[in-house]
Amino acid sequence: MRTTIVGLITPHFLRVIDLANQAETGVSVDWHLRNEVANTVSSLADQYNARELLEAYVHGLEAATNDARPGRKRYADTLETAASLAAREIERLD
Repeated sequence: MRTTIVGLITPHFLRVIDLANQAETGVSVDWHLRNEVANTVSSLADQYNARELLEAYVHGLEAATNDARPGRKRYADTLETAASLAAREIERLD
């Protein structure tokens, strides 16, 4: 079985989507979101193409944010926070 970027980041992406759905219902997910992004970065940092994986992760989160922005503010804000946290971690890889 061949491992792909999509296969590696999808589980991490879906966990953030789940947290965003919870945030939309009023649940406080800030700590969980930070923990999830940190776990994602830690998990993907061991890969030889860690930078590309994290960039794809951030890109996916940003795309989901833009899709949700007009009507789902808390959902979109949660995704945007996750994207910015992950983007900061990309800078630390260098």
